[in-house]
Amino acid sequence: MRAEDDTSSLDRAAELFIAARPQLFGIAYRILGSAVEAEDIVQEAWLRWQNTDRAEVRETAAFLTTVTSRLAINLAQSARMRRESYTGPWLPEPVDTRADPQLGAERAEALDMAVLLLLEKLNPVERAAYVLREAFDYPYRRIAEILETNEAHTRQLVTRARKHLAAERRKPVDSTAHRRLLEVFLDAARTGSLSVLEDVLAQDVVSYSDGGGIRGASRIPVVGRLRVSKYLAAFAPRFWPPTEVRWVEANGRPAVLVSAGGNPVALLCVDASERGIERVMWVMNPAKLEPYVESLTD
Repeated sequence: MRAEDDTSSLDRAAELFIAARPQLFGIAYRILGSAVEAEDIVQEAWLRWQNTDRAEVRETAAFLTTVTSRLAINLAQSARMRRESYTGPWLPEPVDTRADPQLGAERAEALDMAVLLLLEKLNPVERAAYVLREAFDYPYRRIAEILETNEAHTRQLVTRARKHLAAERRKPVDSTAHRRLLEVFLDAARTGSLSVLEDVLAQDVVSYSDGGGIRGASRIPVVGRLRVSKYLAAFAPRFWPPTEVRWVEANGRPAVLVSAGGNPVALLCVDASERGIERVMWVMNPAKLEPYVESLTD
C-alpha cells in the first residue's frame, strides 16, 4: 500500500511539475540567454522537486519558480566568466518560437534577441528581477522573496534594468515593418548593394557574428553604417552564391536561416527601429543552430 501511495504521490508531483514547466523554462531562458542551459536548470529543478518534502509546500508554482530563478542566477554568475573568454562576440542562443509560441510567458517581453543581448550586460540578480517583473508580471513583493531581498531594493533593480534597456535600445518596429526591413537588407546583402545597405542601416549600426571560433566569422563587432555596408559588400561574393535562404522565426521575430548543402550555416536576425536596422546578428555557432536543423527537412 505504501509503495502505491509513493507512486501516486510521484505521479502527482510529475503532473504539477509538467504544468509549471513552460514557465520555468521561460524564466531560466530569459535569465541565461541559452536554451541548453535553461533545460539543465529545469532538469535540476525537477530533481529538487522529487527530493523535496512536498507535503510542506503550500504553493507548487511559487516553490518551483523560486528554485528555478535561484538556480538560473547562480549559473548566470559562472556563465558570465565563460562568456568573457568566448571566442568572438557572444549572442543569445535563438529559440524557434513557431515550435514553442508561448515560451512559458503570457507576454513576449524580454524574449527578443536584442533584449537578451542587452540583459547580458546586467548582473544576474538585476536580470532576474527584470524578467520576473516584465515577462511574468510577478508582484514586487514576490520577486523580493525569490531574490531574498526587500521590496524597495527589488523596485530599484527593475528600474535600473529598465533604464539600461531604454538607454541602449530604441523602440523597435512592429513585426510587419521588421520583416520588410529585413527583406530589403537581405536582398542588398546578397547582391552587395552599398547604396541600399547604407539606406536601410542606422547610422551607428553594429554587426555581430557569433561563430564561437569557427572560420569565417568576424571576431570583433563591426560598427557604423559605412563600415558595416562595406564589410557586407566585401564578403557577399564569397558567402552567398552557394547558399539558400528560408524565412523562419527566432524569439518571436522574423529571421532568415541561411543553409548550404542542406546544413544551416547562419541565422540572420536584426534589431530594427524607425531609424532602420540598429543591430545585425549573425548566429553561426553550429551548436546554436541546432533548433533549426529539422526545419531544413520540412
